Amino acid sequence: MTAASEHKRAASESLRYLVVAKVLRPHGIRGEIAVQALTHYPERLLKLDQVYIGELADNPRDLRIYQVSAVRPDKKSHWLLRLAGITDRNAAELLRERYLYVSMADAVPLADDEVYLYQVIGLQAETVRGESLGRVVDVMETGANDVFVLRSERYGEVLIPAINGVLLSIDVEAGRVIFDPLPGLLPDDQADSDRDEDDSDPADGDL
Repeated sequence: MTAASEHKRAASESLRYLVVAKVLRPHGIRGEIAVQALTHYPERLLKLDQVYIGELADNPRDLRIYQVSAVRPDKKSHWLLRLAGITDRNAAELLRERYLYVSMADAVPLADDEVYLYQVIGLQAETVRGESLGRVVDVMETGANDVFVLRSERYGEVLIPAINGVLLSIDVEAGRVIFDPLPGLLPDDQADSDRDEDDSDPADGDL
């Protein structure tokens, strides 16, 4: 099962918007902005006629709508956008660190085994043996695979890759995601491993 498509958060299924990019900085002096795509479908940016821009929030409000004049790829997951009404660097600077949303109605349809990443945020994380790993607080998209960021009372912050054999299931209705962490992924695992190495001192066998 894969955690796919748009970024990022929602308080409930009533969310009307999905984040598709983050404004990084102005580009040049004529109002163009550089953005980082936050979607598994970055090519969709080429088809945008309009976007909503605002702060990142569980339930975004006061979003401002902009018509998209031009879009072109830059490098890696970065794209360059020109928005109607943003004609100089000063106007573009005001959009720095804001997020680009699209209407939920314009979201890319999902396959049966996919979920929106915003649906994963806040889910209870557990191991296949039923041990609590805390809650999912973020999902990082690295290109090769997603990485789930967990916040745990026991382990602190834990990073777990969403790869086959590790991410076993996502059940949005039940509010949980199940992992089978590889050895060493959890801090206690590393500590146990270090203790095992200490206990295996060859000198002990000579006594």
